Amino acid sequence: MDATQKVLNIFEQLSAVPRGSGREAKISLWLQERAAAHGFPWESDADGNLVIRVPATPGYESGPVIVLQGHMDMVCEKTPDSPHDFLKDPIRCIVEGDWLHADRTTLGADNGMALALALALAEDESVAHPALELLFTVEEEVGIGGANHLQPGFIRGKILVNLDSEEEGSFVIGCAGGMKTRIRLPLTFENPALKAAFHLKISGLQGGHSGIDIHKHRASANKLLSRTLAHLRKVTPLALMDLDGGTAHNAISRGAEVSFACDAEKLPAIQQAVREFESVLNDEYSATESGITLTLTPVEAGRATIVSDTDKVIHLLMALPHGVAEMSASVEGFVETSNNLARIEIDAEALKVVTSQRSSVMTRRDELTERISAIALLAGAEVDNSEGYPAWQPDTKSVLLQRSVDTYQALFGKAPKVEMIHAGLECGIIGAIYGNMEMISLGVTIENPHSPAERLYIPSVGRVWRYLVTFLQAYQ
Repeated sequence: MDATQKVLNIFEQLSAVPRGSGREAKISLWLQERAAAHGFPWESDADGNLVIRVPATPGYESGPVIVLQGHMDMVCEKTPDSPHDFLKDPIRCIVEGDWLHADRTTLGADNGMALALALALAEDESVAHPALELLFTVEEEVGIGGANHLQPGFIRGKILVNLDSEEEGSFVIGCAGGMKTRIRLPLTFENPALKAAFHLKISGLQGGHSGIDIHKHRASANKLLSRTLAHLRKVTPLALMDLDGGTAHNAISRGAEVSFACDAEKLPAIQQAVREFESVLNDEYSATESGITLTLTPVEAGRATIVSDTDKVIHLLMALPHGVAEMSASVEGFVETSNNLARIEIDAEALKVVTSQRSSVMTRRDELTERISAIALLAGAEVDNSEGYPAWQPDTKSVLLQRSVDTYQALFGKAPKVEMIHAGLECGIIGAIYGNMEMISLGVTIENPHSPAERLYIPSVGRVWRYLVTFLQAYQ
């Protein structure tokens, strides 16, 4: 069996184990049992982070400990027609030409491929290497939660290879930091005197990763829904019955829906306004979205927010930013600061909103967070900001970076790309906790992470395998 198939076999096995963020216990147990079967000692901390310690192969005992690092959790997204249950169903892996994808769900190659590659290297007795620490963290996809709670002494290696990048042939040496904001706007409800009610659904968007894809002019369903409501509000007063959009803080929302009551006499005008605005949105996004759809359906009227509170909701959602806030002044084409209007919903008592801010400059991250907080506070909402996580600042003079570049050049006859990314990686946090770490991030080629269109470029697996084997063998 060649190396690519070996890695993919392990990936398919672990893909049978549910591993959504906050529910990593089963995949951790699976990893522990696999480690024990190969005689590798392991340790799990109070938060669920796991380290598997792999002894050096003969002749490599004096080499430095190398940390291979990834995260156990995955973003759980699916298409509206998918019956998949992320709590119990295995991810179905489908090969189509040179690509691997799932059946109408996220594939979980982000970051299941890190687990598969690390295990394959550790278990292959033909691969020479110094002592390894396989560090697998939890809740990376919901704010890098697990890495935030790592304790000194949990790992001892000072050379860390993060396997969470998504372009083979690229070495990442820096990333953005991030922070989440939760907004709660209390609402007053009543049984509306306005008799007609409708359900409006926005669909057909591709979504994507809120770091990697934020600059690609992809539409946010949450922002489009806000704009549509503001447009309809010009036709007639609205009373919101329900609202729901987006799924995760780090995914650009692909769908959103709302139910509202309004004046029955305004039905023809509402229908016309929806058709016209659908055309407007498709014209605006004609270069990046293939078919934005606004579907209006009559429903039974029920409890709704008072009209004045509906206006507050619309004003707040319109005022909240989404997308690129600032491009880098020093690196051409690089996003410095951005925000994702990630989740919007109305529950029994309030409007709830989750936004996610990213920046490679921490003062800019904090400034954008304060701006969002100010908008929410002016609307009369409550605000809760997360503790956030730091940016990973690049070290262009790193010995590890030079060794990595030289190894890649010798193997493949061309220089790799060396870059920073706008997405968040755990390297910044790990480096802050352990200090004096040399770190680099690399990975296989993955397209459209955090969406059901996620797919893995199979030939990249073999190239990353060859690189890692050669890289480890040099540390004798």
